[in-house]
Amino acid sequence: MTLILFPCYKAKKAREGSMVKKIAVFTSGGDAPGMNAAIRAVVRVGVADGYSVVGIQGGYQGLIDNDLVHLGPRSVSNILQRGGTILRTSRSEEFKTPAGREKARAILEEHNIEALIAIGGDGTFRGAVALSKIWKGKIIGVPGTIDNDLFGTDYTIGYDTAVNTALESIDKIRDTAEAHERLFLIEVMGRHAGFIALESGVAGGAEEILIPEYPCSLKDLSERIHERRKKGKTSSLIIVAEGCSEGGAYQVAEKLKRMEHGDYRIVVLGYLQRGGSPSARDRILATKLGAYAVQVVTQGISGVMVGEIAGNLVTTPLPDTWEKKKSLDKVLLAIAPALAT
Repeated sequence: MTLILFPCYKAKKAREGSMVKKIAVFTSGGDAPGMNAAIRAVVRVGVADGYSVVGIQGGYQGLIDNDLVHLGPRSVSNILQRGGTILRTSRSEEFKTPAGREKARAILEEHNIEALIAIGGDGTFRGAVALSKIWKGKIIGVPGTIDNDLFGTDYTIGYDTAVNTALESIDKIRDTAEAHERLFLIEVMGRHAGFIALESGVAGGAEEILIPEYPCSLKDLSERIHERRKKGKTSSLIIVAEGCSEGGAYQVAEKLKRMEHGDYRIVVLGYLQRGGSPSARDRILATKLGAYAVQVVTQGISGVMVGEIAGNLVTTPLPDTWEKKKSLDKVLLAIAPALAT
């Protein structure tokens, strides 16, 4: 991981000494609130620095299909507050093949694109690394995923909004759980990482938080629920990350029912967490990282993801972003059991 300070910005000066003239930007994989803010920053900072900027519509598949559009400052007006991505996104099976990547390389060369800014998660970055083996242009990754599971940045674009979306739902479910004296299992996204479950669970006062990083003992869980009932706790919320070792919320509920005859209700938040207007925090993060991606291109760097750690803008080699493990908040992990008593 390399720390690079963002210099004072001077319009149309950054490209001095850079051989790159045309930049392409695209979004790939799952959408995340704040992707549009990142696109906006890439376009406006890129144009201000003297670059020509094009957008690839529909991710890697759009690149293969030659679905490109010129982007200028007015092209990205009034998108800062919008969820989703104006460039659309997809997962391309064709790009996973050598023939598909060869098509993508040919399109990039046909349009004289010399740098590619990829906004997405680990799947997007794996594709970028594969493309870099046959294409000589510069490739920069921008972390856009609600899962927050990429090494090399404290937070990924979309994570803060997803946590707050989940929290809003948890707060509402808490009201009806208490009114009916019921136990609710709430499933949040996180197939391989428990960041959303941990933060939304602690912020929402959940009694239990089940995450992929730690195996869950349903026998122990059942005993804790029983002990709380004996102490007069009439309702409980269990937050279940979709990648929990015992399965999702429905699977966990079925197994608990075999241990005790409680009254369970299940809520799966699903794609609700991906949508909506990005939070201020996500808009600022996306803006900083989108602008920094252009700066990194100008500095002649390639094959890295831009990120922010402890307030500093940094770059991390793309393979490290998925090969190295990002840790959950140790303080929250330590105090969560005590808070649930």
